[in-house]
Order: sequence, then structure tokens, then C-alpha cells
Amino acid sequence: MNKKLNGLGLSFLIAAGAFALAAFVSMSAVLMALVFGIVLGNIIKLPENLSPGVSFASSKILEFAIVLMAFGINYKMFMSLGWQTIVLVVVTMIVVLIATRYLAIWLKCPGSTGWLVGFGTAICGSSAIAALAPKITKEKSDIGISLAVVNLYGLLGMVVLPGILMLVYDSNSVAVFLGASLHAVGNVAGAGFSISDNIGELAVTVKLGRVALLTPALLLFGNRFKRESNTGSAKILPWYLILFIVVSLLTTFVSLPEDFLKSVKWLSSFFLATAMAAIGLKVKLKTVFKTGKKGLVFGGLIFAVQMATIAILMAILF
Repeated sequence: MNKKLNGLGLSFLIAAGAFALAAFVSMSAVLMALVFGIVLGNIIKLPENLSPGVSFASSKILEFAIVLMAFGINYKMFMSLGWQTIVLVVVTMIVVLIATRYLAIWLKCPGSTGWLVGFGTAICGSSAIAALAPKITKEKSDIGISLAVVNLYGLLGMVVLPGILMLVYDSNSVAVFLGASLHAVGNVAGAGFSISDNIGELAVTVKLGRVALLTPALLLFGNRFKRESNTGSAKILPWYLILFIVVSLLTTFVSLPEDFLKSVKWLSSFFLATAMAAIGLKVKLKTVFKTGKKGLVFGGLIFAVQMATIAILMAILF
């Protein structure tokens, strides 16, 4: 463990810096930690003694963060959305994941980048990518590209969608559309509350319904990827996904103290930022520039598929 301390300490330090700066800028600490890691890892040749700790942070700390994420999932909240919204959210997720499979092949999106971008678009952005990545890839550049693409389109959607949707839909429909489409909870909150508190609250509730689908999506999508890419057995779940399922069921049926849940949420975010910092330290920009263009095109197409699906379902269901 002593060999890991230096690299682990650097990853923690980058995450702490990202959290400190996130209080002053409109950028998530998790994404900021990734960016800081990428910049540092590309302008400085890191000593070899940092490698064991950085690798530990990018894998094991990431897995711990994923388990802690499950404390934020509540299936009762999802069931309270009403059948029309539930159908819209579930069908949209399925369509996006199916489109991801075929578009990734058609565009020849490198490595697992397409799969990760599609999964992050369908569910909950960076958190979904972080949860799926350890199961399907060891390429840190794929994870880095995917996170960058999903956060870019989430930010663009947050800025552009509210004004457009308000011209087309009533307030409730705008909230549902935002919650069902934008990538991260922060994107949804930023877009919804920029219009009104009521729209913001409903949009975030719909978004949290999507987050609740992370568990079944991980099971189905991860196993499908393994079968089609021959990357291993589809029958054995890694330990962190087993615990993720157990914890998400626990938080649904057992009432836990609010202060405890807030603390766990913060710890999960900090661990995730630490893992992203470590992943960033291992990402080489040459690789990103070589493969990032296809990831960017793929992210735009899959986001368009998602929004078109929601628009069609809104016309049918609401």
C-alpha cells in the first residue's frame, strides 16, 4: 500500500482543488478534476513511483464511488412520476441504448467510446459513464473522451433547450422534456430553475427517475456489451455492481437519516472526482485528438436521437 500513497495523494489533492474551485465557477468538481488531471499529465512527465497509486485511484476508488452513488437512488420516487412519464423515460432510454449499439458500429467509433457516450446520454452523464467504464474498458482515453463529449452536450443543452422548449410546450411538458433529455442532474437543474422553481423541481424529479434506471441499465447494457465484444463472461457481476444493487434496494425500502445520505453523497462525489483526476493523469491528448472527433459526432447524433424520441413520445402520451 505504501507504493500507492504518492499517486493516491496526488489524485486526492487534485480532487480537493477541484472541489475548492467549484464553489466559485459554474463547473462540476468531477469534470474539473478530470480536466486538471489531463492538463497536469500532459505538461509534466509524472515520476514512475506515482503510477501504482494513480492506477489504484482510477480503478478501486472509482468502484467505491460507484457503490456510494447507489445511496442516491430511490425507486419509489421513480414510480411516483405517473405512468406517462415512466413510459416516456423507459422507452427513451431503450431507444437510445439500441441506437448506441448500431451507431457505434456504423460510425466505427473507436474502442468503447461510443458505448460510454451513449450510456451517459441515456442515463445520467458522468456518473453513468463512471459506473459502466470499469466493466467494459481499461482504456483511460476512452473514458476521458466520453466524459468530455457528454459534458459538452449537456452544457449546450442546458443553455439552448429552455428557450426553444418554452416556445413549443407548456410548463409541465418543458419540465418533463428537460428531465428526460439532459445528461447530468446539474444540467437539468440549471436549465429548469432558469425558467421557474416549479419547472426546475419537476425536471429534477424526472431526472432522478432516469438515475433510478442506472441499476437495470448497467445489468442489461454491460452484459450485452460483453457478449458482443467478447470481453469476458456476461454471467459474473463485479463486486461493486452487486453492492450497488443491494444498496439501491436498501435505500428504496429503508428510510435512512437525511444527514447520513448527504454525507455519503458528498463522499461519493469526492471519490468520483479523485478517480476522474487519476484517469485524467493517464489520458494522452494525442490519443484524444486522434479519436475525439468521432466521439464528438457520435455524441451529437445520439443526443439528437434522444430528443427526437422524446418529442414523438410527448406527442403521443401528453
